[in-house]
Amino acid sequence: MRIDLHAHTTASDGTLTPAELVAAGAEAGLDVLAITDHDTTAGWAPAEQARPAGLVLVRGAELSCRWYGQVPAIPLHLLAYLFDPTAPALVAELARVRRGRVERAQRIVELLRADGVDVTWDEVHGYAAGGTVGRPHIARALIRAGLVADTDEAFEDRWLGERYRVPKEDTDVFEAVRLVRAAGGVPVFAHPKATKRGKVVPDSLIVDLAAAGLFGLEADHEAHSPAEREHVRGLATELGLVVTGSSDFHGTHKQVKLGAYTTEPAVYEAIVAAASGVPVLGA
Repeated sequence: MRIDLHAHTTASDGTLTPAELVAAGAEAGLDVLAITDHDTTAGWAPAEQARPAGLVLVRGAELSCRWYGQVPAIPLHLLAYLFDPTAPALVAELARVRRGRVERAQRIVELLRADGVDVTWDEVHGYAAGGTVGRPHIARALIRAGLVADTDEAFEDRWLGERYRVPKEDTDVFEAVRLVRAAGGVPVFAHPKATKRGKVVPDSLIVDLAAAGLFGLEADHEAHSPAEREHVRGLATELGLVVTGSSDFHGTHKQVKLGAYTTEPAVYEAIVAAASGVPVLGA
């Protein structure tokens, strides 16, 4: 089995619609694919409706979290699988975070325009196509304006990486684990040691998260070096956590392909067995 448990659509910051994503998953030879848009379940229904025969769909989300044990607080992402999308507390928190993303994007556009950059909110909002607005949509406007060549350049310090960086609303990571578990979901820490993305949390936090209900660590990811992957695997073994591998596919925003990194069938089965929110589709 080929299992990819981390992929995005136009419901957040991917470039494929949910229907296009599941079609691409089948074309890539995947047996199991998870839809994990940022802080939203908006892509679940269209992905379910378009799911090709033979492809198992895992419904999930990638939660924007933060650890407040240091100053400044460290951002991190939590993959949440198979949770109840109607759980009131989780629904309310995801809505709060999405509102914060919109306000953040609007502020970034204001800062860019104040410096004479040719972008507008209508353009950026249009790129989101009704999905959760994110910095990749602003990057598209910068590319269109001819100011950067690609998304990677747009995220450099002179643009969205630092000069026009605005803090966003996030969920306390311990609260996120609690909310996901309460909704019958399974929480996995996404790319926990990806130093190329910025500051990472200490191992001691992962120990505490494991005690709080964290189920697994995403080790095989394009942002992890070989040494970081091995470190994550060792830590998972020590803590009794599962280890996943995923592409973190975003379409043309990134070069990585669907199925570039995969999860072992036994780990996938353990995640499904631990969930009580919603079932996988097509199994």
